[in-house]
Amino acid sequence: MPKTPVPTEPPSERAFLVGIEVRGQHQLLSVEDSLAELALLSDTAGLQIVGETYQKVARPDSNTFVGSGKALEIKDFLEETLADVVIFDDELSPRHQRELETIFGEKVMVLDRTALILDIFAQHAHTREGALQVELAQYEYRLPRLTRQWTHLARQAGGAAGRGGTGGVGLRGPGETQLEIDRREIALHIAHLKKELEKVRAHRQRYRAQRQRNAVPVVAIVGYTNAGKSTLLNTLVGHEETLAADQLFATLDPTTRRVMLPAKRPVLFTDTVGFIQKLPTTLVAAFRATLEEIGEADLLLHVVDVTHPNARQQIEAVNETLAELNVHDAPVLLALNKVDGLTAETTAQAQTHLGEVWDTSVKISARTGEGLPTLLNRVEAELYAALVPLRVLIPYKAGQFISMFYEQGLVEQVEHQDEGVLIVGRMPERVAGRFKPYLAKAKKPTRAKTK
Repeated sequence: MPKTPVPTEPPSERAFLVGIEVRGQHQLLSVEDSLAELALLSDTAGLQIVGETYQKVARPDSNTFVGSGKALEIKDFLEETLADVVIFDDELSPRHQRELETIFGEKVMVLDRTALILDIFAQHAHTREGALQVELAQYEYRLPRLTRQWTHLARQAGGAAGRGGTGGVGLRGPGETQLEIDRREIALHIAHLKKELEKVRAHRQRYRAQRQRNAVPVVAIVGYTNAGKSTLLNTLVGHEETLAADQLFATLDPTTRRVMLPAKRPVLFTDTVGFIQKLPTTLVAAFRATLEEIGEADLLLHVVDVTHPNARQQIEAVNETLAELNVHDAPVLLALNKVDGLTAETTAQAQTHLGEVWDTSVKISARTGEGLPTLLNRVEAELYAALVPLRVLIPYKAGQFISMFYEQGLVEQVEHQDEGVLIVGRMPERVAGRFKPYLAKAKKPTRAKTK
């Protein structure tokens, strides 16, 4: 009997990784750890790692990034390992790209960390907003790099690569017809994408204004990629609503869910895209509308994978990105996640590695729920730390403000009068201004008349 054909997956493209260590330059991660992270990124993109190398230099070579001798050595490695792709752990200039393509030949695709991250973002952009942001970042990155090697740009999101349709890594998004467009057409398309994203930004601003009118506080969950932010949101909500996967950049499109705090006050938790060291500037710019959610939050919940050996460096990378976004005002609560993965030995190591961070943070497991009641109590305390005294007389027709006081403040005294409801209590400063039209003066005690 004839055998039934067994469907096969196309072979993964083989990738060779290259990094550099610049002497005297501050780097969050060692070159070995940074290459290990690049390997995880490559795996997320569906690539097979066949080798890696790095070079210590005084400064990147102006022509070939690595030294010319090292470039020829890499060429030999590529031939020995039959690599299809060589990925550099830093962003290459257009000149670097051209020179390296000439050295390595037409059969090898030259990518850098930025191109790889853009490819992963394209895979995980599931909304129109996400797709627009990724496409804009792709075109702005691509514009100065129009060379013969950019045929991998042909692949649509989720489709096959331009290299013979065999699959593999590439910048998903622009279609095949875009391969022939010139710089002017790309510039026009970039302008169009920016207009579309401005519409998205305006919509988000209207949505935020509505939230502010409702006076529901917002907590933005931030952190390094794969820290467990989506798993945490799912556990807080009580069931799985957002994508949570053990891979880098599993979440791209922000998700907001309503959660009740211990004192029965509502709060909105927003899951945001994960950060990473050497985050491409084109992505930060393109995702401005999304990242504005962080800047408008009342509290930042910084989630950290406590089991990661570079947890402290990841905290620093997130803080640097927040500084780039000019996020300075909102208080930050640090949550060390994945404590269920610690042993007695690794707990001691984490305490030593994190120092004072270990003492001031909340220890949680988003997967098991360990520590989440403490976390919610801390969130509530942070949101309601600065309470100001308030005495208001709210007309009965403005019932929404009566409800708002009960939801957002601490009610100490209530008195129903002919004109409305007199409420005395305390309210977060960020909300107190809404009650300005209803402020009521405290009655002065009357003195008994003496005969």
